[in-house]
Amino acid sequence: MNKLNFVFWGSPEVSSKTLEILKEHQIMPSLVVTTPDRPKGRKLKLTPSPTKIWATENNIPFLAPEKIDKNFTDELLPYNFDLFIVVAFGKILPKSILDMPKFGSINIHYSLLPKYRGASPLESAILNGDTETGITIQQMESKMDSGPILAVEKIQIANDINTQNLREKLITLGGELLAKTLPEIYAQKISPIVQNENDATFCHKIQKDDGLIDLKDSAIKNYNKFRAYIEWPRTFFFENNKRIIITEATLENNIFKIKKVLPEGKKEIPYEIFLKNTQKD
Repeated sequence: MNKLNFVFWGSPEVSSKTLEILKEHQIMPSLVVTTPDRPKGRKLKLTPSPTKIWATENNIPFLAPEKIDKNFTDELLPYNFDLFIVVAFGKILPKSILDMPKFGSINIHYSLLPKYRGASPLESAILNGDTETGITIQQMESKMDSGPILAVEKIQIANDINTQNLREKLITLGGELLAKTLPEIYAQKISPIVQNENDATFCHKIQKDDGLIDLKDSAIKNYNKFRAYIEWPRTFFFENNKRIIITEATLENNIFKIKKVLPEGKKEIPYEIFLKNTQKD
């Protein structure tokens, strides 16, 4: 493939890992656009995004604009890029930017579009007990996750997999699919498939309170919630007005079995010990 003159837009680890996969295929961006350094940790030290770190380590020029405005757009215009690739950039890009490159802008979405458009496709798939999900590479349009489909790869969801494990699998799958698809985009060999709006479903941005569970709910519902929210906000219940985070749980014989918990302000303990301590109180 001739060198594809593209910009990679991304910020978190999912973005930098995707870039690393492209690098393994000798596919490197001409420019990286990421979010500005942000305060992090107790000392609120200004910290660059994982994507900025990757760009620096690989000697790729980068931009980290505070705003996606005309001044920023003017910086991009002289380069005459072929393509924009967006993977978890963190800001909404206007149509004027999406349409700038010769081949427009594409995005990796971690679901089988038009299913689970929105911010939490991995969590939603596990939460709903799906047995299949996958990767969609789409041509980006101004309406969220609604663009024509360029490539799809499916994967099975094991009944014991959690969001963290599934994300790692999908990052690898997505990076490999992107590396495979880019030469076809460059050669204009892809016939985009328009999404069926009647099949579209949507998933919301996860809130902290979404992790609250009712221990009396069905075992499979609670287990799916535990798997879906294992990274954040995690699953929890309240005991004596204290938040109790479930840190380890399984589904055995259709029974949701809590193995370990993290009581608010205390160390992680086996659930059996927690129950004994609660009974004493």
